[in-house]
Amino acid sequence: MPGIEIRTSPTQAMRERQEAIEAAILHPRAARSVESRGRDESEPACPVRTEFQRDRDRMLHSKAFRRLKHKTQVFIAPEGDHYRTRLTHTLEVTQISRTVARALGLNEDLVEAIGLGHDLGHTPFGNAGEHVLDELCQPGGFRHNEQSLRVAQTLELMNLTWEVRDGIFHHTSSGTPTTLEGQIVKICDSVACLNHDLEDAVRAGILREDELPPFISRVFGPEKGDRIATIIRDLVTTSSADYEFIRMSEAIHEPFLELRAFVVKRVYTGSRARVEEDKAMEVVARLYRHFCQDRAGLEAGLGRAILAEETPKAVADYISGMTDRSAMALYQRLFLPTC
Repeated sequence: MPGIEIRTSPTQAMRERQEAIEAAILHPRAARSVESRGRDESEPACPVRTEFQRDRDRMLHSKAFRRLKHKTQVFIAPEGDHYRTRLTHTLEVTQISRTVARALGLNEDLVEAIGLGHDLGHTPFGNAGEHVLDELCQPGGFRHNEQSLRVAQTLELMNLTWEVRDGIFHHTSSGTPTTLEGQIVKICDSVACLNHDLEDAVRAGILREDELPPFISRVFGPEKGDRIATIIRDLVTTSSADYEFIRMSEAIHEPFLELRAFVVKRVYTGSRARVEEDKAMEVVARLYRHFCQDRAGLEAGLGRAILAEETPKAVADYISGMTDRSAMALYQRLFLPTC
């Protein structure tokens, strides 16, 4: 920024230089890494990276993150290579979120860590898989935001900072993330979903361009890039008025809700995008019931022993961690033996 001079010395640690930059250029409401509420287990500071940068890297190098490339976003087993997966969705959410954070002078590293980790616990087969697990995992149900935090903290032992944990947990819950950075990811998750799912629906022939309601082009713009740019500009302009919350203006928020209702009706329900949903739900349900009884198979799959009272949660861990293709392959091996 003009007029800002970052004073460093050749011997000053790289992490300290990054922290000095945060102190100098970020907005007063931004979450600074040196002010983090910390981790459940204390760790020596990294000489190179800030605390939020470490969390970002832990997400990126995790096994759960790599598995996202073979998990459904909306279209189960699509014919074609250009449809979104849970991984490409995660990357789009993260990049949109970083753009908003940068424009508002907020912490891009924190936004990136939350964005990369927000769907680590998502099930195979998208929302269909989550729905059936939620019905079966009683009491308590199953919600992917809670599972994402469990994957990061308990299953992959990432020992994340409080701010990243808060952002992951609240990205789909009724609560509001404490940090503005977490609020950015929560909103941009919806922005990315609606825009790329609409584009994929047109590509799949579920919708034609001329079937899109006129208000979409009139308010947001004719193309996906136009729509995202319009929403980003509105988020930045509206939120920068007071930095109290990350929010859209009424002029954009109301049409955005209309857009969501349209996508829910025409894409998420009652379309041929759902033709594989019943099959996917059957796969998840039969695997869940099977491994609730097959303790040895469950422990072999998890690679660890479990206690008897942990069985339902361990089964949910095992199945939600599967990719679409690994779940289908296991289903075929268990229930459709070859002659």
